[in-house]
Amino acid sequence: MLLEEDPSNLIRHTIANFNITPDKTAVSRISESLSTLNQARDLRLRDAENALRRLARQQSILASQHAELVSSHSSSAHADQIARLDTQKFRIAKAASDAEVEAERLQAQMADLNARLQELELQGVDGGDTTSVVEDEVLLRLKVYRSLGIEIERDAKDGEFSKAIVRNDRKKDVQVVTMDRKLSRFWYANYFWQLL
Repeated sequence: MLLEEDPSNLIRHTIANFNITPDKTAVSRISESLSTLNQARDLRLRDAENALRRLARQQSILASQHAELVSSHSSSAHADQIARLDTQKFRIAKAASDAEVEAERLQAQMADLNARLQELELQGVDGGDTTSVVEDEVLLRLKVYRSLGIEIERDAKDGEFSKAIVRNDRKKDVQVVTMDRKLSRFWYANYFWQLL
C-alpha cells in the first residue's frame, strides 16, 4: 500500500512529520563553535610559535656567547697566570722582609751613630776625656742630691740607680723609694720634692 502512493507525497509527508529545525540550529551552533575553537587554536598556535622563535633566538645568542667564552678561556693560560701571580707574591713578600731587616739594621746603626755623636759632644771641640766629664757630672749630681737629703744607690746587677733614701730633717722622717724604670724621671723629681 505504501508503494501505491506517489513517492513525492510520501517524501513530503516524511519531511513534514520530521522537525529538523532544531537539528539545523544545533548543527549551525556546532559549526560556529568549531569555527571559534579553530580560531582560538590558531591564535594559541601562533603565540606558541612566536615564543618558540624568541626562545630559539635567545638560545642561539647564549650558545654563541658560551662558545666564545669557552674558546677565549684556556685552562693552561689560567694555570700559567696563577703560577706567575704566586711567584710575584712571593717575590714581593721577600722584598718586604728584606726591607724590614734593612730598616732594623739602619735603626741600630742610627742608634750607634747617635751614641757616638753624644760621646763626641761630651768630649767637646778639644776632644777631652769623656769618662772624667761623665764621672764629674755624676759626682756633681750625687753631691746635689746629698745636700738635699737624698741618697741614691745603684743596683749591683746593671749599675742603674734603683733605690733612693729621702731624709726630711724638718719632719724627722726618712722615706725609702724604690725606683722603677716604668716611671719617668720627671715623676720621681716631683715625688722627691713633695717628700722634702
